[in-house]
Amino acid sequence: MSALWIGTIAAAVGCFLLKLLGTAMPESLLDHPMVQAVARYLPVAMLSALIVTELAAGDGGYQVDWRVLVGVGAGVVALLLRFGFLVVFGVAIVVTALLRLVT
Repeated sequence: MSALWIGTIAAAVGCFLLKLLGTAMPESLLDHPMVQAVARYLPVAMLSALIVTELAAGDGGYQVDWRVLVGVGAGVVALLLRFGFLVVFGVAIVVTALLRLVT
């Protein structure tokens, strides 16, 4: 088994354990204002991180792909329409993938 597969399996197990830990949290902790604030702004932070990583080119410069920008724009619209975290990412990913498939 290669190091890539070991890393992939370790990351999957870690994500599962982290999700399991989240379901075991007491409700009093989840109702804390700081936790609520983090949960409110997490989709915005994740979309920002996706934008930055997509704009970074391999040669140390920046490149702008219009299809990615349209996909991110669709995600922002979904976010403004108050859709859930996964729906926002799904919209951005699907729009970008469809544009890359068509063009």
